[in-house]
Amino acid sequence: QVQLVESGGGLVQPGGSLRLSCAASGFTLDSYGIAWFRQAPGKEREGVLCISNSGGWTKYADGVRGRFTISRDNAKNTVYLQMNSLKPEDTAVYYCAAKRQRLLFGVCPRDDEYDYWGQGAQVTVSS
Repeated sequence: QVQLVESGGGLVQPGGSLRLSCAASGFTLDSYGIAWFRQAPGKEREGVLCISNSGGWTKYADGVRGRFTISRDNAKNTVYLQMNSLKPEDTAVYYCAAKRQRLLFGVCPRDDEYDYWGQGAQVTVSS
């Protein structure tokens, strides 16, 4: 069964950190372009960052640059989203997505271009 399963969400205080995991089954993640999206209550889903199929480049949304990073563990077929210096406005459901076709250099695809999606992980930043 092909799927992405996210974990690691939760409640954290402002300024804290969380790491989300996105584990793939049924396919190998290391040749896919990966993105993280998020959707806050009452808002449209937005892209957070994406990483190329080879891992050679990453593009971050302005609001998370310098605070969020993505990494891959190919042995575990898992991608991670490390989130530091969290702010209340980071509160959202976070989704990982995978695209088999090679990403254009420096361009994060639209959300409708991804082949697989995770179920979402809730991140709440509140004191």
